Formats: sequence, C-alpha cells, structure tokens
Amino acid sequence: MPVTVELDAQYRQLREECGLLERPRGAIDVLGADAAEYLQGQLTNDVEAVAVGEGQYAALLDRKGHMQADLRVLRVGEDAILLDTEPEAKDAALRHLTMYSIGREVAVSDATAERAFVSLIGPRAAEVAGSAPLPEFANEATKVAGVDVLAVGTRDGIDLLFPPDERERVLATLTEAGAVEVSPEAVEILRVEQGVPRFGAEMDAGTMPAEAAIVEDAVSFTKGCYIGQETVARLHYKGKPNKHLRGLRLSAAAAPGAALRLGDKEVGTLGGAVVSPALGPIGLAIVRREAEPGTELTVGEDGVTAEVVALPFG
Repeated sequence: MPVTVELDAQYRQLREECGLLERPRGAIDVLGADAAEYLQGQLTNDVEAVAVGEGQYAALLDRKGHMQADLRVLRVGEDAILLDTEPEAKDAALRHLTMYSIGREVAVSDATAERAFVSLIGPRAAEVAGSAPLPEFANEATKVAGVDVLAVGTRDGIDLLFPPDERERVLATLTEAGAVEVSPEAVEILRVEQGVPRFGAEMDAGTMPAEAAIVEDAVSFTKGCYIGQETVARLHYKGKPNKHLRGLRLSAAAAPGAALRLGDKEVGTLGGAVVSPALGPIGLAIVRREAEPGTELTVGEDGVTAEVVALPFG
C-alpha cells in the first residue's frame, strides 16, 4: 500500500536522518520587569529559576488543579518570556494570563501570528539547522539563510521559530541541507512510542498533572504558591490519582476518541493511536486506576482489544 510505504519511509527519516514538520503552535509573549515574578505565581514550575537562554516545562491550572494548558516556558531575554503551547490551549491560557496581569509591570500578548514554527527531528537536526545540539528547552538566537531565528532544543532535535514572511527562504535552506518533509502522522508515531501525553489528545481541561504523569517534569514542590497548588500538593503527598497515563498494545488499528471499557464499565478514552513500524498498533490513554498493566480492555465497537501496559513501551 503506497501510503504505508510512504509513512514507513518518513519514520526511518525521523529515526535515522532529519525530518521537517511545519506545525501549528500557540505563542504568548510575556514581557516586562515583572514577567518572571508574575508567571511564578501562575505556573506549576519554578519560572524564576530559569536563566536567559534556558527553558522548562510547566502547566497552567485552574483553582481545582485541572489543566488549562501545558507550556514550554522559554526565557528569551531578561524581561522577555515566550510561552509555547498547543493551539487548543492557547486561548484559555491567554485569557487567564491577561486577566491576572492587571496591576503588574507586565504585558501579555498573543504572538502566534508573528512566528512560523518548524520542527527538525532526528539525529541530524542540529547539523541541518547549522547549530550546535541544544539541551531540551535551551534556546538561542541564530540565523538560517540570513534570517533571524530562535532555535529551541527538543527531546528529538531542534525547533526553529522565525518571521512567517521568511518561510520559503528558511524552508528552502533547510531542505538543501538535507531535511525531508514529513507528515504529522509520522511524528505522532514517535510521540506515542515515547509515551508523551499531548494536550488535545490524552490531556484536556479535566486532567490533573498527576493523572498525565507530568508532575516530575512540570511541577516544583519547593517554589511559592501558584493557582491550583493545594490540590496538586495534596494529591502528591497524601493521595493517589484515580486515573493514570498508560500505554495500550492494540489488537488492530483503532481511531482516537474510542471508548475504552473494562467489562461493562467505561474506564477512559483512547488518545493518540498509531501503527508503529517497530511496535505495531499502539496507543496512549488516561484510564481509571482499576485498568492496571496487564488488563485487557475493549476499544470502541469494532472488536478491537487493548492490553494495558506501563510506560515507556518495552
């Protein structure tokens, strides 16, 4: 089947060379002398500990500890922080941060239209970008084809942010350097294989950080107060989440959004679901805690089953 062959080739490109994906993201600028102090009281991680050129993962919660967004917090200047989030979460995050900024020496604005966003994924990503490899979340100003670019280290390569009107020039240079365009479906295979939850797939506005297994990366328990802190801390120190992020080994391909059932009881909804060239049909889901590793679930109405497994996939 041509589509399968093409997807397999893209997967190999991501694993062995360098794939290029333009993807929509939400960008929020937080500028001003109070930028870091302000975000310190809003986000789950220790923003004030981040130096210029560094970054971190964090979440924005409501007062009950449910996620409004997960974000990359990038300190791009002494008084300049760029928040990068999923498009589905951007409006809620922008609304929240604008509302609570009143009376502060800080300006919050939607910067999505000001930045094109390209991911270079694979072992040759830094070489193609013409930069040194960057640790995850590290960021630096550089140039590609003479264009001012912000390079950001990722788990699998480098992201490049630049003015949208320079898109064709930048993409042509990256392609000439060896990047090959890949599809969102190919990149989704890597995400699911790695067991990384995504807002809009496994996570939504009803999710708590502990349920999505992001506490270790996104939450500081030594910083000062932030919105939703009491619930997060209580769950971490005294309780157990009712739901957990799990991997699913599927008996056949299945569509995201399908109901997951243990017997007659619905225990979750299928998030990302892919057919991995390395692992076969797999998926991610946040499921109730009775769906422990080793449990078999029914997926949707088409006879597909899923074995619940701990992450990462073995």
